[in-house]
Amino acid sequence: MAFQGSLTELHLPDIIQLISVSGKTGVFHLTDGHLKGQIYLHDGKIVHAQLEDAVGEEAVYTLAIWSQGDFKFEPGTGTELRTISKSNTNLLMEAARRLDEWRVLSKKIPSVDMVPEFVVQETREGQINLNTSEWMILSKIDGHRSIKTIAATGRLSVFDVSKILYGLIATGLIRLREPGPEASARTAPRASNAAAPHAAAGPQHAPAPAAAAAHAPASVPAPAPSPETLGRLDRVREVSNSLLGAVGESVVNKHYQKARYEIEHGAGAEAVDEAISQIARAASILKGPSTTESLLEQLKSIR
Repeated sequence: MAFQGSLTELHLPDIIQLISVSGKTGVFHLTDGHLKGQIYLHDGKIVHAQLEDAVGEEAVYTLAIWSQGDFKFEPGTGTELRTISKSNTNLLMEAARRLDEWRVLSKKIPSVDMVPEFVVQETREGQINLNTSEWMILSKIDGHRSIKTIAATGRLSVFDVSKILYGLIATGLIRLREPGPEASARTAPRASNAAAPHAAAGPQHAPAPAAAAAHAPASVPAPAPSPETLGRLDRVREVSNSLLGAVGESVVNKHYQKARYEIEHGAGAEAVDEAISQIARAASILKGPSTTESLLEQLKSIR
């Protein structure tokens, strides 16, 4: 019997954990618009995944951070391909780490379909050091290629390219624009591919924008997390684990860790409310409606 739903309602790592516990063999079909991906399980273990040109672990990491789209698990459908050797736990822990990083990256990189372009400033002074990876990415920026295209051209993951671009944007060397007609009286000529061989010799130097060097805003520390909010979150975990038992422990802990991270970085009660919502959705699959109602009743009393 197929199992399907929306990724906006239940995140893929949670779904995989629930299915893998039963030791099933089958395939997850995932769709988001024109994008289609698959994750194959054999006896509950992830053995192969594919999304466009990405195969194996990178495909899992990309699919695991989808926040929208649909999934369908088709039991009994196997594959001879074995592109993944890591355990489900290690794969999903890495996916969770990347999801946390994407939350930071998305503040400067809202979409991987955006196009990087060079920033031209009237005056430049000082120098900054660029490593080999940064030079390689710079050599592929031409004002036409999107982040996704640059990643494919350089045989890198979109995640790794976005991390490098984040730093280049922060230093004022490049900016992003929506794909489409170029704005470009202010766009610098593209970097020459000749930069790549020089980069291979080691870190290089490039001019640093004066404005970025002189006027970079001082980092503002996140406000101290509220003891009341953290205490409420701890109580949510305690009650949820007590009611769901060992089968729900990994799901509860995942949403607990996510909420705690957000609270420690400035979020408030809404992070706890979101954790409760996600745990309740998982509980409805694990234990059924009656247990979910009982769980919500107990969690609502936590203040």
